Amino acid sequence: MSEAAVAVAGLRRDYGERTALDGVGFELARGETLLVLGPNGAGKTTLLRILATLLRPSGGEVRVLGCRIPGEAWKLRGRIGLLGHEPLLYRDLSGRENLRFHARLHGLRGEPAEARIAELLAAVGMERRAEGRVAELSAGMRQRLAICRCVLHEPELLLLDEPDSNLDAGGRELARGLIGPGESHARVVVSHDPERFEPEADQVLRLEAGGKPVAA
Repeated sequence: MSEAAVAVAGLRRDYGERTALDGVGFELARGETLLVLGPNGAGKTTLLRILATLLRPSGGEVRVLGCRIPGEAWKLRGRIGLLGHEPLLYRDLSGRENLRFHARLHGLRGEPAEARIAELLAAVGMERRAEGRVAELSAGMRQRLAICRCVLHEPELLLLDEPDSNLDAGGRELARGLIGPGESHARVVVSHDPERFEPEADQVLRLEAGGKPVAA
């Protein structure tokens, strides 16, 4: 299992008496994309949070980039990029200031950090809006900044929860250049839009209510 980017076997996650994931298993190679589909309450976001080391599994085996979760979660700091429902941006800071803050968290400082930030802002068409407070930006602009934050440190695994949220067609195309498929990273993508992401997926995991995987 250690050779895969992500390897999951018999994964279970309980919240008290409620089961969110029940017997989930898959292996995802480096450079591949897994698309996770299912109705609300099927455990899709819970799965991403476990892979991001934010939740502990209740049972089963989980390895991410060769590291066992939860025991070796500390080894994964800086190797995962998470794009969730919240942009994880400080509303009173500008977009550029937010990216500088996250760069420091990942040990990026000085000219290399400034060059990386400028590169990402240009990639999502945010150069002219980067000095404005995040609170004054539209939801789509905040999503573009969140995507920059997610890939700032060039992670090996991208965990993307509804990555097209609040993006128009132009924004989706720009974002694809940063969070689309690529040999340098594996991706786990949660979406309610299978037609949008299935063409890019190497594997599809379908979950039903209660987090049980649907047989192919």
